[in-house]
Amino acid sequence: MPTSTASRIELKDFRLTTRIGTYAPGDTVPDGHALDLTLWIHADRVLIAQDGMAHVFDYDPLVIEIERLAADGLYATQERLMTRIVQACAAYPAIEALDIGLRKFPVRAGSGSLGVRLAVDGAQLQSMRDDRR
Repeated sequence: MPTSTASRIELKDFRLTTRIGTYAPGDTVPDGHALDLTLWIHADRVLIAQDGMAHVFDYDPLVIEIERLAADGLYATQERLMTRIVQACAAYPAIEALDIGLRKFPVRAGSGSLGVRLAVDGAQLQSMRDDRR
């Protein structure tokens, strides 16, 4: 991914309140969905000379947007929700790259998790930013 001087912000096992998929009678309906999101940012947003939110990447607005997107109606697929989260991340120029994983649990008979993972590099993020203009 990014250079060795890049820093990461990691959101792990974040349970989302969302509805994904349609299920027939007798199907295993997931109890939940969990998000893992790693954001690569420049090290100067972590190695700071003075304390204060103005010097770091403020991830709280992004987390709030992710919660809003997750609750925004029924999704047929995990991939669509992931796409919308990546688009939300692209709105932040400080994010240089990201890795996102979304999984549902259980898969069958109260066991396992099943998920989708995507790595998005700087060029892909920039392309998304350019498309928004």
